[in-house]
Amino acid sequence: MMCFLVMWSCLGEEKEKQPPHSLLFQHFAKLHNSTNSVTSPADSVLEIPSEESESLTSSFYSEFGISSERYSSLQQDLYWAGPDRSITNVSVSTSPAHSTFIIQNLKDSYQPGEEISVRIQARDFNNNSKPYGGDFFQAKLFSSKKASVFGEVMDLLNGSYSVRFLLPWVGQAQVAVRLIHSSEAVQVLKHHRDTDSDRVFFNGYFEGPGPDGTRLKENVKCNVKWDKNGLENKGTGDCCCEYKDSRSGEEWRCQKPKSLPCSARVYHSMGGYIKSVTATEAKFMQQTNKGVNGQNSILIIRPSNESAGIDLREKCRPGLHSPVPAGFYLNDVWTSFVCKTRQFAPKTTTKCLKDKHIYMMGDSTLRQWFEFLLKAVPSLKQMNLHVQYQAGPLLAVDVKNNIDLHWRAHGVPLRCRKTEIANLHYISNEIEDLAGGPHTVIVFNLGPHFTTYPLDFFTRRVLRIRKAVVDLLQRAPATAVVIKTVNTGYKDVFGSDWYSLQLDRILRWAFQDVGVYILDVWQMTACHYNRENIHPGPVIIKNEMDIFLSFICPE
Repeated sequence: MMCFLVMWSCLGEEKEKQPPHSLLFQHFAKLHNSTNSVTSPADSVLEIPSEESESLTSSFYSEFGISSERYSSLQQDLYWAGPDRSITNVSVSTSPAHSTFIIQNLKDSYQPGEEISVRIQARDFNNNSKPYGGDFFQAKLFSSKKASVFGEVMDLLNGSYSVRFLLPWVGQAQVAVRLIHSSEAVQVLKHHRDTDSDRVFFNGYFEGPGPDGTRLKENVKCNVKWDKNGLENKGTGDCCCEYKDSRSGEEWRCQKPKSLPCSARVYHSMGGYIKSVTATEAKFMQQTNKGVNGQNSILIIRPSNESAGIDLREKCRPGLHSPVPAGFYLNDVWTSFVCKTRQFAPKTTTKCLKDKHIYMMGDSTLRQWFEFLLKAVPSLKQMNLHVQYQAGPLLAVDVKNNIDLHWRAHGVPLRCRKTEIANLHYISNEIEDLAGGPHTVIVFNLGPHFTTYPLDFFTRRVLRIRKAVVDLLQRAPATAVVIKTVNTGYKDVFGSDWYSLQLDRILRWAFQDVGVYILDVWQMTACHYNRENIHPGPVIIKNEMDIFLSFICPE
């Protein structure tokens, strides 16, 4: 089917116009796969010595078919530049108020499909240019017509940053740049992630029979069993109850209750947050998510004289990569550059999901999809399973159309209200238990609940899921598997976007050669005009769901 972008004219009184596709989609056909945020020149990546790489991958990673070269490529993807010296004076850290950006080679007007380049100069609080990179900037192009597009930021490692923007609509546009974290704040985040991962802790609830028919209850602290996660300082020797999942190998540990055995653990919940940043670190973190002053020129994008061409985007299929930009908003509708997507009404949504078993596994941002479909398909009725809603499992069915919709939280670590341990299943185990097939759709996500842990811990969790997905697709290749990437939203030491970006890169790296759909919500949440929220508003969710449904029903 021919697909045309609807663009708006730069003249407010004119009717909406259709731009030439030959300009836009020929350009998009050349877009490369990217990490979707601050990148560094290729010759500046971190090289991992071969001996160290082999030692890192010889045990666990080799078990999952990950070579030392492949693991080294991940380290390069995760490399982030930083200060070339120890910084303790906040005045020499990056100041969003003093940093600036300019549009290079600004022209009187442009045409859809052209690009512009923006240069950011980071400056400190003394208005001195920064001599090193590592700042976390985000940039977008936007207009008053509810239009926006994500910009790719490249770190030039000398205090300057280059941003590439595509001009996808007809009309006006402006550039907006934010400093999410200074390079000094990123070092604070990195330090606490690697050495202080128990700053988020959890509660374990133990119950069992006591004397004279009473029931004993004890609450203790729990966390992931992992080097440097802080639980070692709770005691030594026989201090703890340890729980190792026999299938996934995941390990969890709780302080040992005084009166009850380790087998008496019944419930889990979020425990709390431990503020462990120093006064200086807190000052570095204050300059977070601040706008950067710059050239406020209004770009004029005029209609092209070329005739409309054919949409060069592919039909949605597994294995397609997300370019930068992955799409853009216009009048609150996201147009994808990954593949041909369409908008779904309740009737077409029901038709798409007919005879489908949909299994959603992840966090509350994926639960938003479950809740959306409940409203979008009136014939779907939720069952009351008498469980804690935050963790699930949740179930909705449509008997007439033979649809069953499932959502459940991923296993621990999970920041949630008090919920039964028996209902918290690891994603890899859940996938292993599914037969799959042409009527099965699996969707999962991971991210916000893992931000405080070392990257190796998250990588191992992802690779276990990868193995389960690979095995599933071998026995049932017609199964649709969709990965929802990480949302933007958090900006603090417990859940920063910088943490989420690193996790997002790991997720993409792990599944780049597996036949799955990857739904890039990172760009969709980063460039929208709404205030960022880890739980996006209805407009963003609707656009996410249109892409999801286009994956399942491409035609």
